[in-house]
Amino acid sequence: MKTLVFENSVGSAAEIIMSGGVAAVPTETVYGLAANALDRRAVERVFEAKGRPETKPVSIFVTDMKSAENFCCHIPGAAYRLANAFWPGPLTMILKRRGNVPDTITAGGETVGIRCPDNKLVLELLRETGIPLTGTSANLSGEPDAADFDCVMKYFDGKIECAIDGGKCPGGVPSTVVDMTSEPPVILRHGGIPDDDIWRALNT
Repeated sequence: MKTLVFENSVGSAAEIIMSGGVAAVPTETVYGLAANALDRRAVERVFEAKGRPETKPVSIFVTDMKSAENFCCHIPGAAYRLANAFWPGPLTMILKRRGNVPDTITAGGETVGIRCPDNKLVLELLRETGIPLTGTSANLSGEPDAADFDCVMKYFDGKIECAIDGGKCPGGVPSTVVDMTSEPPVILRHGGIPDDDIWRALNT
């Protein structure tokens, strides 16, 4: 397989994704692997490319909370407060999933991680496809996350259909993950947003 490279442009990536392909995309944290999150086989291909165990869930990218409502239910008001404060941005929220989210995304669980990344190329891709995209980091399982394009190609050249070269990702650290299904919410992963900022937004 030849991996097509689009220089700082989505190119034909939307069409490739809609056809079941996988694309490496830049975000404000690290590169991610984007596929149609509603296409079970496309999601399986992401797992195969990464060598990721199927017992580990992956998050999805959406454009905003209105989009998230199509894939999540029982969303607490606190989730909207966090989204207003930090989306687009390096915040992943764990919410109750709807039945249209494949088990391959959630590893059979009843929750799903959602994020709206702060990167114009990914947001353009989300708008063009009109679907949620997988948001798992573009690395081989057990290897460091890819913050620059050369690392992405080292991992995935010849394994995925295309890659969008957005240069070096400015953040270099993954998103902060907050479980919004707990009361009070629980920070599961410390990342691009300081914990104090999360608690401040939750308590306003």
